[in-house]
Amino acid sequence: MPSLDRRRFLRDTAATTALVTTGGLAAGAATPAHAATPAAAPTPTARRKGAVSFRWWGTAGWRVDIADRTVLVDPFLSRIDTGLFTGAFKTDTKLTVRADVIDPRVDRATTVLVTHTHWDHFMDVPYIAKRTGARVFGTLTAYHLGLAYGVPSTQLSPVKGGEVLDFGDHTVEVVGSLHSRNPSYSLAFPGVRVSQPAQPATIADLPEGDTLGYLLRVDGGPSVYFTGASDVAERNLTGLSPDVAMVALQNATTTGDYLPRLLAGLDYPKVVVPVHFDNFETALQNPPPVAPNDRTRLNDMIAAVRRISPRSRVLVPEYETAYHF
Repeated sequence: MPSLDRRRFLRDTAATTALVTTGGLAAGAATPAHAATPAAAPTPTARRKGAVSFRWWGTAGWRVDIADRTVLVDPFLSRIDTGLFTGAFKTDTKLTVRADVIDPRVDRATTVLVTHTHWDHFMDVPYIAKRTGARVFGTLTAYHLGLAYGVPSTQLSPVKGGEVLDFGDHTVEVVGSLHSRNPSYSLAFPGVRVSQPAQPATIADLPEGDTLGYLLRVDGGPSVYFTGASDVAERNLTGLSPDVAMVALQNATTTGDYLPRLLAGLDYPKVVVPVHFDNFETALQNPPPVAPNDRTRLNDMIAAVRRISPRSRVLVPEYETAYHF
């Protein structure tokens, strides 16, 4: 297993509640939104070093501040009520973007990485892209859905896995992945969009659209792998060897050997961060709310990671807390 060396995991409790990068948010606090202007295209040859912070926004969502740039992964902040956690799931739930929740937290963004296009990963992305000028990376489905929302094609970059994108002070490697399966060996809202559809109106209008993972490598900093769903094409992970892995909670046992295959494929990361374990239809307030069944699954996941990869450190994140790896 690789050594972290200078990229050893560091978390100072006091620092996580106060230390932020330029333009970032202190844990649990919101800063006024600034007027959005389209982000300038990054210059691949410009290498800058600065503080790097990672803030969890619930579900599989992250804000990553790298010096004066901000990368968002699956930013879902509206957290609309679909009845998913109360046993009354409504597939015709209207897509309602909550600008009052998003604007204080998304003062800027240069890049948005979309793992897949289910509502709890994608529905806020078009609003954020149009507000900030951020470039959106995702599947061809994400591209066509972005067009449907009126996001300019110049801000939409379709990817499929295998691309290595250079942003100067960091690179992003796109990894082909898989969506998790439910107890019926299927998934909610399967399908892709091969052309621009009408603008989506309900959560059922946002299909899975294929699934990706992303490896973020920061110049002079950590390498971090982001998942958005709990399945894995482990052969696509060869050679990634991230320092940190953001790992989605498995919601059913129909995907065999999920954690053993994922952790082995990633060469047993030094730090494993569970994600997608919270009740994401509640306010973004700590401690993160966890449904009883998901609490059991989370505890089982932590125990499994410690058994499968005893040298890995497990960090269960809290909302909007600045972590430094």
